[in-house]
Amino acid sequence: MSQNSILKTKSFDFAVRIINLYKYLKKKHGEYIISQQVLKAGTAIGALIREAEFAESRKDFGHKLMIGLKEANETVYWLELLFATELISKKIFESMHRDATGLLKMLVASVKTTKMKI
Repeated sequence: MSQNSILKTKSFDFAVRIINLYKYLKKKHGEYIISQQVLKAGTAIGALIREAEFAESRKDFGHKLMIGLKEANETVYWLELLFATELISKKIFESMHRDATGLLKMLVASVKTTKMKI
């Protein structure tokens, strides 16, 4: 379960970064639509990991992680779009993208492990 603890910590830290990105986009660019999308998807990852902690069954646990995986993938999309439209710098993009893809990889591994145990 130590992977879960790392995933929990990294997803929380990522959510904090996403919230700060949201605030930056609103203040610097007056951007509300895409910033709300990335906020929703990026913070949902950690929330779903937390939900999975108290899942009703192993199947429910895997399902919640799978939804978290989908949210992580959506977050990567929004980050790529923000970068492509020059709303975030290359430095911000690379850092956030690295964290998001790291979460994606960890979630893929967790989902695969859970599916093997079902």
